[in-house]
Amino acid sequence: MNRSTGIAIVGGGVIGASVAYHLAKAGVRDILIIDSAARPGQGSTGRATGGFRAQFATPINVRLSMFSRQNLLSFREETGVDPGYQQVGYLWLASDDEQLRYLRAAAAVQHAEGLTESREVSAEEIAALNPGVSLDGIVGGFFCPTDGYTRPLEILRGYLEAAARLGVTVAWDSSCLGFRQASGRIKAIRTTAGEIEVETVVNAAGPWAARVAAMAGIDLPVTPLRRQAAITEKTSAIPGDMPMTIFVDNGFHVRARDGRALLCWPTDELTGDSTTVDDSWLATVEEMMRVRVPALSSVKLERELCYAGLYEMSPDKHAIVGFATGCENLFLVNGSSGHGVMHSPALGAITAAILSGNDPPIDPHELRPSRFSEGAPVHAPELL
Repeated sequence: MNRSTGIAIVGGGVIGASVAYHLAKAGVRDILIIDSAARPGQGSTGRATGGFRAQFATPINVRLSMFSRQNLLSFREETGVDPGYQQVGYLWLASDDEQLRYLRAAAAVQHAEGLTESREVSAEEIAALNPGVSLDGIVGGFFCPTDGYTRPLEILRGYLEAAARLGVTVAWDSSCLGFRQASGRIKAIRTTAGEIEVETVVNAAGPWAARVAAMAGIDLPVTPLRRQAAITEKTSAIPGDMPMTIFVDNGFHVRARDGRALLCWPTDELTGDSTTVDDSWLATVEEMMRVRVPALSSVKLERELCYAGLYEMSPDKHAIVGFATGCENLFLVNGSSGHGVMHSPALGAITAAILSGNDPPIDPHELRPSRFSEGAPVHAPELL
């Protein structure tokens, strides 16, 4: 391993890889990624479900998605790897007028940001878009045809391979143990492979970002949150191009992936680093599946395929992007709150632009790390 580097990125998941690639693409050299895993994809990126959407309720998240969407459309040409971007749509189902009003308000934000294709749909249109779901209690919904699915590990592979061609080095199986600091700056990273002198450090450590920041004396409000996913046996009961379908009332959602159904139901249980799957949760999800997706009523879950991953949650469920207050050469790109893979193209481009002295493609001021101490979090409704 090099004993000095210009920019060290702690975390070799999709965000760290995107940062490295975009920095190298901008002409920055002497970039090192450090990751404790033995190989790519062993962290949160490898457990992401692969949803991609621009249907958000805040302008900044819509902008991040739309920029990322353009990058995904040219990703194969740019990196040589197909990101698996399928524009099959996201379908949101409302069970009362309040939820429908919320979706309408979010759509107004989306349209103002240029996502004009998101539209309200009636129960009849929902039945045509996804005939496999139950319409019991559904009063309407919203659909955006340009949302859909990606392959997170392929996005990671694309960024890592393209970054390597531009000279980026990756040190796998190398944990960050701490920092040597002086005069409000990090001078070196202490790792399991030795000490590395640095000019700038990028914290892209995902759910573990707060630990890395704490090593530099920074209190970063990012907390791991377990998210579980249920996988069914092979089935032809739902088509592979069905839209991601989300019930607004409790967040239960279903999609097709690799000839199976993937089902999620978010529960807000902070569990540290636990990625176990609860049998009681699986039983509840299986019952929801049978009631809400009658097409899957006779399909069974495959317990050994079910899994859990970790979101990196910030207090306002929006990313934290910018230099840390109190450590002038520690750049934070954390807290994506479940949207890290889909927003990785934008977050990498923003970070690289700032670190290379250029104007970022999206103004990240709303996402600045100091917003919480300033009492200025991003305000967003809870449902979307």
